[in-house]
Order: sequence, then structure tokens, then C-alpha cells
Amino acid sequence: MDKIEKYQNIVIEFLKEQAKPTLGMNPNVRNEVIADRESNNFQLLHLGWKGDHYQFFISFHFSIINEKIWLQWNRTENEVVDFFMEKGVPKSDIVLGLKPPYVREHTGFAVA
Repeated sequence: MDKIEKYQNIVIEFLKEQAKPTLGMNPNVRNEVIADRESNNFQLLHLGWKGDHYQFFISFHFSIINEKIWLQWNRTENEVVDFFMEKGVPKSDIVLGLKPPYVREHTGFAVA
């Protein structure tokens, strides 16, 4: 298995874990993992109805660019990078894309 395929599998595993229903979760709102291996983009969506209001938002978005995992969006309090590092992804292969480039150099993770 090459590095990109390994990273794709790790990202998808993380998203599937996050998509599992939790206690007290609204049964009318579902989680969907979107995995596009060809373009290397991965998301977790929440969508459905909460009363009279339609819910649709992206919890996570990841890209794999130049053999690095880019965290593009995290709408949760979950520490994503800890999961990736536990799976063997080095800090040098994780880019906090949601941070401005001038901040990334101070995070301890990859700049780009």
C-alpha cells in the first residue's frame, strides 16, 4: 500500500468513527461520510431536520495534497491530529490548512 492510499484509509477511518451515532443524537439528522479518493477530498456531513429547521453542515474536511494530510475544516472540539499521529502519520505530514500560512510555522506541524 502506498502512502496516499494509507492516508486515505486513515482519514476515512477517522470520519467513519466520527459519523457513528451518539447518545442523544437527533434521529432525524444523519451523518454522511463523503470520500473522493480520486480528488483526495474527504468530508463528514450532518444533514436532516431538527424540528422545523433543516440542518446541513460540514464537520470535517480533509484533503491529501503532495502526500500530506491537510486539515481544511474542523467544526468540532475533537483533536484530529492526535488520531492521525496514533495511526503513524508524522507531524511533518499533517498541514493545518485552516490556519493562515504565517501561523503554521509555529504549530509544530507541516507548513505546506
